Amino acid sequence: MYQQNQLAEMRIDRFVRERLTPALERAAVPASIEAWEVPGEPVPFAEAIAGDFRPFSAGQAWGRPWGTVWFRVTGAVPADWDASADEVELLVDLGFTRSQVGFQAEGLVWTPEGRILKALEPYNAYVRLQARPGESFELYLEAAANPDVGSNWTFAPTVMGRVSTAPQDPIYTLRRVDVVHRDREVWELVQDIFTAKGLAVVLPETSPRRAALFAALEAAVTAVDPFDVAATAPRGREALAAVLASPASATAHRVFAVGHAHIDSAWLWPVRETIRKCARTFSNVLDLMDQDPQFVFACSSAQQFAWMKQFYPELFERIRARVAEGRFVPVGGMWVESDTNMPGSEAMARQFVEGKRFFLEEFGYEPREVWLPDSFGYSGALPQIAREAGMDHFLTQKISWNEVNLFPHHTFAWEGIDGSRIFTHFPPVDTYNAILSGEELARAERNFADKGRANTSLVPFGFGDGGGGPTREMLAAAARTADLEGSPSVRIASPAAFFEAARAEFDPAPVWVGELYLEFHRGTYTSQARTKRGNRRSEALLHEAELWATTAAVRAGAAYPEQELRDAWRTVLLQQFHDILPGSSIGWVHDQAVENYARVAESLEAIIARSLGALSGAAAGQVTSGLVANASPFAIEGVPAGGIGRPRRDGEARIERDGGGIRLSNGRVSVVVDADGLIASLVDAETGREAVPPGTRANILQLFRDTPAQWDAWDVDIEYRLSGEELPGAESVEVVSESPEAVAVRTVRRFGASAVTQTLTLAAGSPALDIETHVDWHERQRMLKLAFPVDVHTASARSEIQFGHIERPTHTNTSWDVARFETSAHRWVHVGEPGFGVGVANDSTYGHDVTRHPRDGGGTYSLVRQTLLRAPLFPDPEADQGEHTLRTSLVIGGVDAAIEAGYRLNLPVRPAAAPVDPLIASSDPGVVVETVKLAEDGSGDVVVRLYESLGARGATTLAAAFPYERILRTDLLERETGDGALDLQLRPFELVTLRFVRG
Repeated sequence: MYQQNQLAEMRIDRFVRERLTPALERAAVPASIEAWEVPGEPVPFAEAIAGDFRPFSAGQAWGRPWGTVWFRVTGAVPADWDASADEVELLVDLGFTRSQVGFQAEGLVWTPEGRILKALEPYNAYVRLQARPGESFELYLEAAANPDVGSNWTFAPTVMGRVSTAPQDPIYTLRRVDVVHRDREVWELVQDIFTAKGLAVVLPETSPRRAALFAALEAAVTAVDPFDVAATAPRGREALAAVLASPASATAHRVFAVGHAHIDSAWLWPVRETIRKCARTFSNVLDLMDQDPQFVFACSSAQQFAWMKQFYPELFERIRARVAEGRFVPVGGMWVESDTNMPGSEAMARQFVEGKRFFLEEFGYEPREVWLPDSFGYSGALPQIAREAGMDHFLTQKISWNEVNLFPHHTFAWEGIDGSRIFTHFPPVDTYNAILSGEELARAERNFADKGRANTSLVPFGFGDGGGGPTREMLAAAARTADLEGSPSVRIASPAAFFEAARAEFDPAPVWVGELYLEFHRGTYTSQARTKRGNRRSEALLHEAELWATTAAVRAGAAYPEQELRDAWRTVLLQQFHDILPGSSIGWVHDQAVENYARVAESLEAIIARSLGALSGAAAGQVTSGLVANASPFAIEGVPAGGIGRPRRDGEARIERDGGGIRLSNGRVSVVVDADGLIASLVDAETGREAVPPGTRANILQLFRDTPAQWDAWDVDIEYRLSGEELPGAESVEVVSESPEAVAVRTVRRFGASAVTQTLTLAAGSPALDIETHVDWHERQRMLKLAFPVDVHTASARSEIQFGHIERPTHTNTSWDVARFETSAHRWVHVGEPGFGVGVANDSTYGHDVTRHPRDGGGTYSLVRQTLLRAPLFPDPEADQGEHTLRTSLVIGGVDAAIEAGYRLNLPVRPAAAPVDPLIASSDPGVVVETVKLAEDGSGDVVVRLYESLGARGATTLAAAFPYERILRTDLLERETGDGALDLQLRPFELVTLRFVRG
C-alpha cells in the first residue's frame, strides 16, 4: 500500500505539473512594453509617468540592485477570445526566482490616472484587467529590483546591503508581460487537488480516509483528458466532489485563519522599501477583498498605516473604508512590532500610546490584541504595560523557535513581574506565514499542547517578512477546509473572534510567570552597538526634553513642543522595530538609524536648551552660574531629582601608589588598580567588605571566537565559551587626574588590529567607580566581553527591565537555566547576598551573562560580564567596525544602589542658569518618577508616570509644586480609570499614571 500511495503521489504531481498547470491559460498574447529607469531613489507616480520611456521587450535585463524601473504596458484583449471580463488578466514575470516572496523583485501596478490596482509577486503575478474582448488597456508597472540579500540563508557576507557597495549591472530579466485568458475551471481543479492531496499525505498510512482521498485523486487524473484539459476539467472536479464534501468530525481541531502579512519595517531592505512593500501588500489585500466578501485581513503597526496616509493617500482611504467594514483589521496597538527586551520603560509604553492613538484618531478603532509574532523574546514587564494600555490578549509565534525547551502551552495566561496577567496564544502551526496547506493544518492540530481542555488555535496566513500577503490560492484552501473530514475545520476570522472563542473554552487558562525568553537570537542584545547607543541616548534625551519642557510650560508659560516631541518619539519607536534595534538588518538600515538618531539628538538638545533658557530667563544655552539640571529621579550631589541646583560633594577623592598598583579612594570606596590595569581590590569603606573574590581580578576584557552555526548577527552559541582569552596586560597605566573632585587612571591595551583605552574614575562622595571603555574595533567574528568577578554567593541575579527588574537563576539546574546563557538588561544588573551586593551599570550595553564559580577558600562567587561588541559578517559585513565608547559603573550596595547608579549614568547632569524646584517629588526613593510630561490631548494637564522599583510593597507621598484642580488615575493613554491622590500604596513593581488637571 505504501508503494502504491507513493506512486500515486508521483503520478498526481506530474499530472498537475505537466498537464494542469499549462492549461491554466487558454490563450496568451504579449503586450507592448516601454521602460524608464529611475536614475536614483524611487519617485512618485506623477513624476514617473513623465519619464523618458523607451521601447523594451521580454528577455531584456533590467534593474540594478535597489533600483527602480517603470514599465508602461499597453495592449488589447483579442477580439476573438470567448472570455468574460474576470477571466482576462495581465500576467507578468519580472524575473522571479524560486526564492521567498518579498526577498526579490516586486512590482506595483498603476492605472494612468494614478490608482493602484495590485502588486506583482512571484506567486501572485496577475492583474485582473476587467477588459472584454476587443478592448484596449494601458498600465504602469513600478518594478523594484530588490536583491535577494538572504541568498537562501547561507549567511555569507554580501555586498548587496548598501547601495554604495552593490554592483551596478542589472540583476533581473523581464521574462513575460502577457494578456492571458485564464481557465477558471482548471484553476479550481488545481485547488481541489492541492487540498485533497495535502490532506491525504498527512493522514496515517492505514487510514480509510487517506485511501479514499487517493482513490478520488487517481479517479480525477483518469477523468481528465490530458489532451483536452479545458473540456474535461469539470469531470476531474466531479471525481473529487464527494471526498471534499465529507464533513469534519465533531472533535476536529478548530482553526481561526487570520489573513496576515508580517512586513518587517526594515530588515534585508531599507525603510524606504518597506513603505513600498506595504503599498504592494495592502493593494493585494484590497483586490482580494473585492473578489471574496468573506476575506478578513489583520494588520499591525500603526507606522505602516501612517506611511500609507503620507505616501499613498488614495490607497489609505480605501483601507479606511475596509477598516470601517471590519475586514481590514488593525491589531497590535503598537507603533511597530518592536523588540521588547531593549526598549526602555517609557518607550515601551509609548509604543502603545502612539499606536493606539493613531488607530483611534484615524479609524475610531481600538485594538485589544498585542500582536508580536516575530520579536526575539518578551519582557516580563510586558503584561502590565499591555494591560495598562487597554490590551486584553497577546499573540506571538517566535517561542516555537526555542533551541532547547519546548514551551508547555499554546494557550495560557501570562503573568508579568507585577502580577498582571494577559490571555496569550502561541499558534501551534509554528509559522506566521502559513499558506493553509494540509501539512500546516495537521501540524497545528498535532502540536496543540492544550488538548482535552481546549481545541482552538489561530493560523496567520499569507506571505510575510518581505510582504505579499494572502493569495487567492490560500483563500481557496480555506474554503475547502472549512468543514472537511480528516482536517481541522478552518474559519477565516479576525483575531478578536479567535480570542473570544479561545477564552470561552479555556478560562481560566494555565499560568506562565515571568519573561518569555527566546532560546535563540541572543546576539541581538549586542549587534550594531551604534544603533543601541543611539536608542539609549535618544530615550534619555526624550526623558529630559519632556521633563524640562513641561517644567518650562508650567513655571514660565513656555510653549510645549508637542509636535517636535511626537516626531522624535515616532522616529525612536520606529527604530525599535525588531530587526533594527536588535542589529539584524543590512548595513544601509543601520547607517540610516545612526543618522536618524543624530537628528533626534539635535532636535531634543534644542528643546532642552530652550526650556532651560525659559526657566532662567536667559537666552538658550547661556550658562554662567555653576548650577546643574538633574533630570534623574534621584538626587545627585545635593541637586534634587527633576530640579536645578548647585552640586556639592562630600569629602574628597585621593590617589596613592600602592606597591605595584594605584589606589583610588574617597571615603566610601577604595579601589586598587594593579600594574596590568585590572581591579585587584574594590572595598566598601563603611563595612570593609572586599568585593573582588580571592585569586581574581575585575575589569577583565575577554575576547571570544564568535561563529554561530547560523544567523550571524542574531545568534550567540554557547560554544563561544570554549575559545575565550583574556586580553594582555596594559601597554600603559597612568594617572590622568589627581584633583580633590575626582581621581582617574587610564590604561591602554592593543590586540589583533584593535585597541582599548579605559579610564577608571572615582569622584568625591561617589559610591561608584566609573569606567569609560573606548574601543577602536577592527576584529571579525569576535566578541568582546568585560568581566567583573564579585565575591557574593547567590543563585540568582537581578536585571533591570521596563518598570522594574527580573530575577534570573545563575545556576544550571534545569535545561531552561542552561539555555538562558546570555540575557538582556537595561541600565544595570545586580548580584548580592543578604547585607551585601554589587551593581554593574551601563550606558548603552544590553547583553550580559552572569555565572557562578568555585571560590578560593570555599563557596562560590558570581561573575558578571557585559557583552560590549560583536563583529558578525551577515547581513552587514562591516558591523560595528570602528570606534565605540561605552561606560560602566560599579557600585557596592543593594538593588536600590544599582537603580540609582543606572539613572545617574544615563541621565548625567547638565549646566543650567537658575535654580528650579522639581515639579513633582516622591517621598519614597523606591517609588521612582519615570516620566513627567504634558497630556497628549493638548489640555496642559501634567501627566506623571511612576513605578515601584524594588519589588516590594511601596508607600509614597508625592509633592506637586504647581497648582492643579484634581488628580486622576489614568491608563497609559491618559484616559481616566479612577481618582488619583498624592498618597499612594503600590504593590511590587506596580506602574501608575496620574493626571494633574490644571483647569
